[in-house]
Amino acid sequence: MRPTNRQLLIVSLAPNATSILCSLGARSALVGVTRWCPDVALVKHLPQFGDCWKLECVPQILKLKPNLVIGSVPFKTETLGKLLEHPVRFLALNPRSLGDIEADIRLIAGLVERQSAATRVIAKMRREFATIRSASRGKRKLRVYCEAWPNPRISSPPWVAGLVQICGGEFVLTPGACVSDDEVAQAKPDVIILAWAATGDRAKPEKSYGVEKWRDVPAIRNRRVFVVRDELLNTPAPVLTKGARQIARILAKCRTQVRAKS
Repeated sequence: MRPTNRQLLIVSLAPNATSILCSLGARSALVGVTRWCPDVALVKHLPQFGDCWKLECVPQILKLKPNLVIGSVPFKTETLGKLLEHPVRFLALNPRSLGDIEADIRLIAGLVERQSAATRVIAKMRREFATIRSASRGKRKLRVYCEAWPNPRISSPPWVAGLVQICGGEFVLTPGACVSDDEVAQAKPDVIILAWAATGDRAKPEKSYGVEKWRDVPAIRNRRVFVVRDELLNTPAPVLTKGARQIARILAKCRTQVRAKS
């Protein structure tokens, strides 16, 4: 028999799961979160642990008696293996697209019996995205390279490509892939956006400006390298609407610069 919402005790090892649960009005189901979760939801009062890559406090998690642990892909098999030696149900989320994120919202809503809330959350996300898309319609389509990690160089995940498109830009290169300096140079992005995983707003534009092979890239020549807080782009959850607004503001600023030069 599936536990009811009142009985469900969840430890979230993924900020996106935490963000989704809170947006559904199911914060009370959470009994533990990762140390990254307070960046995307009001959960500072809850016990905090590592994540699906580094989890050194399995005994503390088990003391909370969760009947569900939610994590995300990718994860480290050895890390989760220690947890799954115990009779705990584990759910791994693996979204790729904005559509997948909506599916995750509905999935989690079903677990906490908040299906109507999921409909409202998804509808709000769609309205906000539609507003951003409408504002950028007919504007110059700038080429955008978004970066999730600098070494090895990894482009932002596929849902970020979706956000760039909503904002009226063109996402260059394959999303969520290892890319080379040469590939970025050949793509000639007009704008570079850095949202390095688990760094907050501490990505370093000077690293991009210092890449020798990028000297002739339009984004470098025109000083258009920007930082967006990583949780606003790397958390596949309702918080992405804030990330989309950030991208939209960046592209609007760059279009203004282009018009001023022409």
